[in-house]
Amino acid sequence: MARDEQEREDAYPRAPSREEWARMSEEERARVVEALPGEVTWDEMAMPEGDLHSQAKMGALQALKGYFSRQRRRVYLGTELPVYYPAERRFAPDLLAVLDAETHPRNKWVVSQEGKGLDWVLEVHVGGDRKKDAEYNVRRYARLGIPEYFIYDRARQRLEGYRLPSTEAREYVPITPEQGRYSSEVLGLELQVEEGRLRFWAGHALLLEYEELIARMQEMMEGLQRRADEEARHLEEAEQLRQEAERRLAEETRRREELERRLAESQAELERLRQRGG
Repeated sequence: MARDEQEREDAYPRAPSREEWARMSEEERARVVEALPGEVTWDEMAMPEGDLHSQAKMGALQALKGYFSRQRRRVYLGTELPVYYPAERRFAPDLLAVLDAETHPRNKWVVSQEGKGLDWVLEVHVGGDRKKDAEYNVRRYARLGIPEYFIYDRARQRLEGYRLPSTEAREYVPITPEQGRYSSEVLGLELQVEEGRLRFWAGHALLLEYEELIARMQEMMEGLQRRADEEARHLEEAEQLRQEAERRLAEETRRREELERRLAESQAELERLRQRGG
């Protein structure tokens, strides 16, 4: 590493080493965590890559949040959150997941304070040099012990997945896709690039993004409205039939009463005639 680059590395805030953390009191630890910045500098981040980058990242976040909330699992999900491993240069992945962690909002993840590191990381690549995601981060995340790492290259519509073969391993092995899907043992899901999107599957069920959920709910509401309108139309037709039946019944009753009246008059007339003839 060149000297100027090393100097830049040393200039970035870092969390204490494990040894330093162990020697601190709770008050000292709280002060250290509070002092660690909740943001990273432009020098540490990739340049903004527009809608293609943000849409892919947020779509994945939405799909995972919706799924785990329905599963009632405590899975913390964060985007571009500064992460501080002990004595390591901080970094901010596009999307991260930590299992069995409180889901309250954070402005940073300090491994020593949280009691555990990241379980799963996704980086979205749109343009520029791929080395940071495809080479440097592959080595770095493996060295830090992050169990799984995925790279979604949206420009090329490609997905790569890496997994540590054991908890002690510090070198990734590529995840081999099956029928185009990459299995995530950490999330218990499958990932796939399909129709220009990164998709997550739980078995045969596709995890939907918020816009898709809203559209599906809108379709359901429209379907319910159509059924309600149809039922209202049937009820209206039934009411019309009932009213028509009542009208016909009243008419038949009137006719029957008229016939009975005429019959009574005829019988009375016959009786008068018999009396005269007698």
